[in-house]
Amino acid sequence: MTNEELREQLLAAPKNGYAALTQAQRAEMEDYCKRYAAFMDRCKTEREATAWTVATAEAHGFRPLVPGMEIHPGDKVYHNNRGKSILLAVIGSESLAKGANICAAHVDSPRLDVKPNPLYEDSQIAYLKTHYYGGIKKYQWPTIPLAIHGVVCRKDGAAVLVNIGEEDTDPVLMVSDLLPHLAADQMKKTMAEGIVGEQLNVIVGTEPLRGEGSDMTKLHIMKLLNEKYGLIESDFLSAELTIVPAGKCREVGLDRSLLAAYGHDDRVCAYAEIEPLLTMATPTHTAVCILADKEEIGSVGVSGMQSHAFEYFMELLCDAQGVKLAECFAHSFCLSADVSNAFDPNFPEVHDRRNNSQLNYGVAICKYTGSRGKGGASDASAEAMGHVRATLDKAGVVWQIATLGKVDQGGGGTVAAYMANRNIVTVDAGVPVMSMHAPMELVSKLDCYMTMLACKAIYLA
Repeated sequence: MTNEELREQLLAAPKNGYAALTQAQRAEMEDYCKRYAAFMDRCKTEREATAWTVATAEAHGFRPLVPGMEIHPGDKVYHNNRGKSILLAVIGSESLAKGANICAAHVDSPRLDVKPNPLYEDSQIAYLKTHYYGGIKKYQWPTIPLAIHGVVCRKDGAAVLVNIGEEDTDPVLMVSDLLPHLAADQMKKTMAEGIVGEQLNVIVGTEPLRGEGSDMTKLHIMKLLNEKYGLIESDFLSAELTIVPAGKCREVGLDRSLLAAYGHDDRVCAYAEIEPLLTMATPTHTAVCILADKEEIGSVGVSGMQSHAFEYFMELLCDAQGVKLAECFAHSFCLSADVSNAFDPNFPEVHDRRNNSQLNYGVAICKYTGSRGKGGASDASAEAMGHVRATLDKAGVVWQIATLGKVDQGGGGTVAAYMANRNIVTVDAGVPVMSMHAPMELVSKLDCYMTMLACKAIYLA
């Protein structure tokens, strides 16, 4: 055997995914990414993603799961968890005693949340005060077009949906920054200190109502909100309003190979989970999709992955089959579908190039996340990694390995640890993202498509 033959047989040689992409797959990839882009344009918050998923699932034959419901192979059911997260399942031909195949993602993203008492006026400029949510670089948020999304529960009990800044005819909002001519002191600060959280105040207007008073601009803004939504100022106390980047998902590059959007992390994996489930025939093992909330702040609360909402959903399914929940969990497998960091040649010093995911090399499989000494990671076993390798290879999915940068640079976590804590074998996998947690993130169309195929393969394993 020649050295070349030996090299081909023994050494790993990852290749750009486009080398293996057929024309039929390319067409399918483009169609998939158009549907994904439309989803991203509609769903910029966890509430919007949940509402979209409920409507889309029902259009594909899913029905709400209720206590005492009989379920049969092929049935499609879902549980809407308070409008902020959702769980779906297609019932398999095998009993849940043999486990379920689960894909888990999250649909919240870093953003600016409007404070409970947000509206104020200073120098005849009306502002909303905000509190940033999740890990952001604060200096990235001034001077970009922003939109406001959310829900307000009014004093009269009505719940009002708010969405301003996304239509071409809508106004946008903005956070100001200091002009470079007067920024000598600001420019001496670290990037973390250049803009602080209390400076992320969103401009909502500058025209005062006619008359006397020190709050006529604020009053004008409140008048506009009252005319459009019937709001009074105290309604902010029972509101969930978020400030997000305005604008649509866009193709990037002269070859249109990338997609730029707010919130790829982690709705790019959420959509990859949803789509194959919608038209799935009866799988062998029950296929379960989780779209959770609050991952960016620790998966806490009633809509986060640490809550018992998942147990509630699975217990209803298990009860319908006379199966113990613990037995189901012990035989289940979960793909924690969350994004990885794509290698960025502009910042090579923070990446381990031999172990970092790259754009266009397919879905990224991550044995562990965590930080420094693997803190906060579930650290998948060799057997779990072997299962994923074999499943994806059999399905013809292009995949790569991933770790989150150099060991001492930092790190991050996913919902994997919370799934593993439930005695469910869990492996992380997802789409490599460039500019993660920025107002606009970048992903590869090929990686998006391969992640969807990976979720489909896991469901059907």
